[in-house]
Amino acid sequence: MTRPENCLRVATVNVNGIRAAYKRGMADWLAQRDVDILCLQEVRAPDGIVRGLLDEQVWDVHHAEAEDKGRAGVATATRRDARGGALVPTARRGSIGVEHFAASGRWVETDHAMADGSTLTVVSAYVHSGEVGTVRQDDKYRFLEVMTERLPELAREADHVLVVGDLNVGHTELDIKNWKGNVKNAGFLPEERAYFDRFFGELGYKDVARELAGPVPGPYTWWSYRGKAFDTDAGWRIDYHMATPGLAARAVTAVVDRAESYDTRFSDHAPVVVDYQF
Repeated sequence: MTRPENCLRVATVNVNGIRAAYKRGMADWLAQRDVDILCLQEVRAPDGIVRGLLDEQVWDVHHAEAEDKGRAGVATATRRDARGGALVPTARRGSIGVEHFAASGRWVETDHAMADGSTLTVVSAYVHSGEVGTVRQDDKYRFLEVMTERLPELAREADHVLVVGDLNVGHTELDIKNWKGNVKNAGFLPEERAYFDRFFGELGYKDVARELAGPVPGPYTWWSYRGKAFDTDAGWRIDYHMATPGLAARAVTAVVDRAESYDTRFSDHAPVVVDYQF
């Protein structure tokens, strides 16, 4: 993926455990991608481990570790040398601002001053998977509700807002290969999808990868490790770049870095990499 001139490159990926991802080749992928801002979900590691793997000489790291060890965890890492160091965050916030989710490791915000004088807020978000009829699903709805409250606040506070991450919901039938078999399963329930109708409707955010790809199946970002899901591309598109309209209009390319083979994946998710013209 050739980098367009004067672009901000933002990548998001659910690493399914950063230590395991690095053992499987994540560092090689990262070294080749020339990313300015890297957003991670399901980091699942202590803060010291995360900072050691990412190398704080290279990256300014903002990490929200989950209180439950070995679960969740999100991070945003900004290259210290990007734009002559000017991209390093001017402010950092470590949760979505609700006590119930304060230590859940699902949401981090960073503010960035852009060269044109505008402000950009980047969010690395993780909406956990649910299970119909359980407390876990109730908690997922509660988180989506809090997101619905926070998104318009962010849009009022910054010139541009970018919310990226594993949101664990396929919005439309184009986002799941086997959508007919999943209409009663968590991740494709009408009640979950209704939140995304609001995100991309009433709240004014844009689904950047979908807008660039058009009305085509996928491109999928997650495949089960079970069976032949990866080989047959029986995937789900559940990893997003959600942007305010002015930022979405600056998006020039969106690529899903699908591994060449099952054995070369460093996670069950593929990175979603978008270039924004600035």
